[in-house]
Amino acid sequence: MSSSRIVSDSIVIDSPPERIFDILADPRQHRLIDGSGALQGTVSGPERLSHGARFGMHMRIGLPYRVTNTVIEYDENRRIAWQHLARHTWRYELEPAADGVRVTESWDWSTSPVARLMEFARFPAKNKNSIRATLIRLKRAAEATRGTEAEPTRGTEAEPG
Repeated sequence: MSSSRIVSDSIVIDSPPERIFDILADPRQHRLIDGSGALQGTVSGPERLSHGARFGMHMRIGLPYRVTNTVIEYDENRRIAWQHLARHTWRYELEPAADGVRVTESWDWSTSPVARLMEFARFPAKNKNSIRATLIRLKRAAEATRGTEAEPTRGTEAEPG
């Protein structure tokens, strides 16, 4: 992905890739992690996304509108991407890192028929900032659920003397 029409950012999350991907693959969670403020709510779609799945969202950038996305890339716990009618792609890639999982979010408008309009409206710079904010929110959400697994009952391990 070496197009000049891609903006991206990455963050390392101390959480299993399955937990991170569960958030990304559930369109009802997207509003919780959206760093743009444009996502107003989920309209329709499956509880879990898969390749070819369609899901709709209420959006607002100035005026309210509705968008329907289609998942165009899907590799469980590694990559998910979707497009809508304007054919720009939102993509999340997960890869192992020393301290957890490196998550890279990118916005690729290289295939959009309205690419120049996107640039004129300064969407690349705006989306770059939104990507950073989204990744921070994703990190908080994924790491906040770390302690929810059952822990050993107190007193079952030898107490330090």
